[in-house]
Amino acid sequence: MSFVCPDIDCSLCPRLVEFRNSNRLKFPTYYNAPVPSFGSIDAQVLVVGLAPGLNGANQTARPFTNDYAGDVLYPILKKYGFAKGEYQKRKDDGFELIDFRITNSVRCVPPQNKPTGDEVKTCGRFLIDELNDMKKLKIILVLGGIAHNAVLSVLGYKKSAFKFAHGAVHQLNKHGLLLVDSYHTSRYNINTGVLTYDMFEEIISKIKSLIK
Repeated sequence: MSFVCPDIDCSLCPRLVEFRNSNRLKFPTYYNAPVPSFGSIDAQVLVVGLAPGLNGANQTARPFTNDYAGDVLYPILKKYGFAKGEYQKRKDDGFELIDFRITNSVRCVPPQNKPTGDEVKTCGRFLIDELNDMKKLKIILVLGGIAHNAVLSVLGYKKSAFKFAHGAVHQLNKHGLLLVDSYHTSRYNINTGVLTYDMFEEIISKIKSLIK
């Protein structure tokens, strides 16, 4: 199996290294390292988000854990049979994913939650390794335009041929995969009405029907 997560002291992105080092001083109890993916490598669905949140995954070492985006994501996954247990916002809560795996376009927390294009491109080597390792993968759910473009880039597709649109399902024929677009489950998107709980639930319901 390929190496799908950077080393805890990955030095590929200088800006992220500097931010990581400052956070290790400021938040010594946090994980403060590239965040591993969550869920089985044998899953049929991979969720690709943006990057770890400073006080979320960067603290807990599990994607979307202890942040608002996870408060939206995880209960809906459980409702549709893609998770079990009680999500309690920590890595050791016993919450498990079923046929789902979750990762991020960029594995380290970026300043202001905004990775640069170069950082997304650099971290793409880990994303493509992960995609190649997921032998049963059928659907990639991307949360937001950056994740959408990151997936297309590492798989070698022209971004202009697959425009991001919430609810869109794109056929990636060369790889036998479906790419499903959703707005990110961020607090900002929920608070501004860009994304509602019902809208995201429709996405997960659609995925449920697609993998039957």
